[in-house]
This record gives sequence, C-alpha cells and structure tokens, in this order.
Amino acid sequence: MDLLADIAKGVIDGNDQRVAQVTQQVIEQGTSPKSILDEGLIAGMNVVGERFRVHDIFLPDVLLAARAMYAGMDLLKPLLIKEGIPSLGKVVIGSVRGDLHDIGKNLVGIMLKGAGFEVIDLGNDVPPEKMLRTAQQENATVIGMSALLTTTMPVMGEVVDLINREGLAGELKTIVGGAPVTADFARKIGADAHGFDAANAVDQVKHLLNVT
Repeated sequence: MDLLADIAKGVIDGNDQRVAQVTQQVIEQGTSPKSILDEGLIAGMNVVGERFRVHDIFLPDVLLAARAMYAGMDLLKPLLIKEGIPSLGKVVIGSVRGDLHDIGKNLVGIMLKGAGFEVIDLGNDVPPEKMLRTAQQENATVIGMSALLTTTMPVMGEVVDLINREGLAGELKTIVGGAPVTADFARKIGADAHGFDAANAVDQVKHLLNVT
C-alpha cells in the first residue's frame, strides 16, 4: 500500500500509533508536508466525514479518527509552519453565552480541522464580544456559533448584530447550528449559514469561503 494511503487508512481506522509511525516515516523520506496533509490526513478525515454523514459510523468512531489525525498533525505542524503552507481559512467557534453544551461544537471543530481549516475553539458560555474580538485578533473569516438551548439561541442574533454595528458584515461570516437551531432561524437573525450537522457545517463554511 502507498504510505500516504496507509496514513489515510490509519485515520479512518482510528489507529493513532500507526498514523504517527507512518507519518514519521514519510517525513524522513522527504515527502512534502502538504502531500502528507492532503493525501494522508485530510483524505482520511474526508472519508470519516462522509461515513459519519450517512450514519455508517458514529461519534466514538469520529473521535478515534480525530485522535489519529492529531497524532499525525503533531508531527506535521512544525513543518507546515516552516514552509508557510496556508490553511483553508481560520474559523472561531464556540457555544454561545449561557450554553454549556459543547459535544456538537467539538465535533464541528474536529471536522473543520480535518478538512484543513485552522480552528480557534473558545469553548462554551462565550459572550458575543469575545467571539468578535477573538475573530478580529486572529484574522478569522468565520464565526461558528452553537446552541443546544432555545433560551440561548437569541445570543446568536446578538453576535450578528454586533458584527453589523461594527461594519464587519462583509468580511466576517457567521454560521449557526445546534439541535434547536433551524435554517429559518438563521435567516431571521441574519446569519450567513446554518449547519444542520457537523459534516454539513464544514460544507457550509467551504461554501462561505469559496473553497473546495
């Protein structure tokens, strides 16, 4: 088997030791970091994302795959930085103020990283101002908001309003998601996109940033 395909398979299987071992091997052979990232780690996570989308695998499998991906990324990241290889974009994510649920948000973060985005995860109970300031400081292009409670959903609208008041609507996109959050609600508050699950959220972010 081709070693990059072997890395991808290791990610799909959730075999972090194998991914680390083969990633180190191909680095030592002089394979370009971008090839390892694209054809190994991201290729594997793309399969995981698609299988998760069609309910062929479930959350524990995705978490194992993510751990395997990170095992390779830990070795690869210094080389990617050294070569100045850009990510697809930078995304700030968080569960909104008053909402302490983060499993779905964490899963979106994993899938976004697996697709090649840089993710700044602010955790849960995040105030609107912190989301916006972090996005500005990090030069992020997307803010992703999660809510699992109907009582915290209005905070998403506060973030959108804050972005509009500061005149940043053209350069900073917003995506919202979570069990009670609908596409209709996203439209009502003026969010740029709605992700109905983690895999769809990645598709929506790619669409917002015009990346494939």
